[in-house]
Amino acid sequence: MKHHPLPDALEPEPAAAVELFGDRIEVARAFVADLARRGEELGLVGPLELPRLWTRHIVNSALLTPLLRPGRVGDIGSGAGLPGLVLAIARPDVEFVLIEPMERRTAWLVEQVGLLELDNVEVVRGRAEDVTLSPWLDQATARAVSALSKLIPRVAPLMKSGGELLFFKGASVEAEVDAAAKVIRKHRLHDVEILTLGEDLSTETTRVFRATVD
Repeated sequence: MKHHPLPDALEPEPAAAVELFGDRIEVARAFVADLARRGEELGLVGPLELPRLWTRHIVNSALLTPLLRPGRVGDIGSGAGLPGLVLAIARPDVEFVLIEPMERRTAWLVEQVGLLELDNVEVVRGRAEDVTLSPWLDQATARAVSALSKLIPRVAPLMKSGGELLFFKGASVEAEVDAAAKVIRKHRLHDVEILTLGEDLSTETTRVFRATVD
């Protein structure tokens, strides 16, 4: 594949990237380069995202890496592969199922799996509430998809008993948890907590909603 020059607007790689990806950093760099060159054209990232692509999207997604355990992890509404492809690059010991309803995005995900030679990724086209998975998921994540009150009912039925939800959330996560109180009870979630990740790295912190499905 012919490589065009990287866009001038692309943010320089931050030091935290090597800390998070370790010996997988070259694979991460290849993904970022392709996303930077083609992401806007394909409608995967907006034109204002390149100056913060590494920090806001790649490193931010990779902050979840230490919380993953070997097993089957679903990424709901995977889009450009944030966080699904990023996590699959960082954790080759974990099996990932990337669930995405839009055809052009699933085409991108499938292409990247091939280009990056990721043998731990399955791409499923569909909405979370419509797909049938076998086996069920040990963990599931989602980033910038929807409010907890809508997301939990879509994802909880895909989980094994004892499975764990790990959803990226913004500053208003506490209000979202309060608004989703009935949904949390209905789907028998327990050990509900809000984690702040990235405080030990020189990068932006992010909040994660974590809960276990009974």
